[in-house]
Amino acid sequence: MVFHANPVIRKTNLAAWRAWRTFTSGLHSSAVGLSSGPGATDRSEELSAVSSEKPPHAPVMVKEVLHYLDIQPAQVVLDMTFGGGGHTKAILNTIPEATVLALDRDPTAVSLAQQLAKEHSGRVKPLLGRFSELEALLSNMNIKPGSIDAVLLDAGCSSMQLDQAERGFSLSKDGPLDMRMDGDGYPDMPCAADVVNTLDQQALASILFAYGEERHSRKIASAIVEARRVNPITRTQQLASVVAGAFPAAVIYARKDRLHRPAHVATKTFQALRIFVNDELNELHAGLRAAQDALKAGGRLCVITFHSLEDRLVKRFLQGDDLSNLDQYHFGPKKQEGRKKKLEGEKRDAKSVHWLPLRRKVITPEKDDVRENPRGRSSKLRAAQRL
Repeated sequence: MVFHANPVIRKTNLAAWRAWRTFTSGLHSSAVGLSSGPGATDRSEELSAVSSEKPPHAPVMVKEVLHYLDIQPAQVVLDMTFGGGGHTKAILNTIPEATVLALDRDPTAVSLAQQLAKEHSGRVKPLLGRFSELEALLSNMNIKPGSIDAVLLDAGCSSMQLDQAERGFSLSKDGPLDMRMDGDGYPDMPCAADVVNTLDQQALASILFAYGEERHSRKIASAIVEARRVNPITRTQQLASVVAGAFPAAVIYARKDRLHRPAHVATKTFQALRIFVNDELNELHAGLRAAQDALKAGGRLCVITFHSLEDRLVKRFLQGDDLSNLDQYHFGPKKQEGRKKKLEGEKRDAKSVHWLPLRRKVITPEKDDVRENPRGRSSKLRAAQRL
């Protein structure tokens, strides 16, 4: 398994990386079972009413995606994150004879794509794999670089994954602490339970700070280490309770989301673990490079992100920045902010040789869309044309 292959990310999270190497070397002999420990019995009672939203598989900013991709009849589109298939269905129903290559790393999503392929004969080509595997997948289909007309990349966790308690992504639904987007596709890939029960306190704090932008990373890491000394942490709500226990009761829902609703104090912890387990930022960077290679000149790219780490990466990539040093955009402490702004100022007038932005500012969902699909409230869309 290639895990955090970028050397700068390894350097930035040195404590996590050293602990990770020690951990993976003994994974098979000391893995923590997802069904062990307290709370292993299934229960549907939610931790709290974190949100009142329905669990639809509603795609985000469909109108905007269709507008900026500007797909023409009979063109070939690459949907790099098929998920529940919402965007692909909109393309099939709107654009006559368009063909969609439907990629996803989640076997469940690919099964849905296979079903959709049966309903739209010859127009949907399901692909199982990660962004970093896309080049090989397209090559196996005899699809040459520079031959795709439009690409959509909808990053992050899908509603389908959040709604299935057994996947372990949601802190409001009790399930095994898994969080692997690939499911069991990579048996050697550690899950979130392995991470929280194996890495040392310094490594855990580093992960929470880097990938969750969690101010209280050290406090939370300390609480996790103390709790696992009593019993392994193997359930989602068990972890949420451990994190909540590190704070006074009044603080647990003191944070607010973008709709000013209470957000659980463990939300950023879950985000950080999910990103770390799935190597999401490196995969996103690999996906952007793959999209750049796959698109023909004049082809269009739309990227939807859901948190600042993803959006900053996409923004810099489309500006043509050198992302071999990813940490300067994602993992630097606040004291480096001045240096980062200086670097940005030097590049402000530089233009990418690969991309022409279709809109200067980031695109966000309309208020009506957010009311209809609250899970898309934090989404951001960037669109560009391949030069």
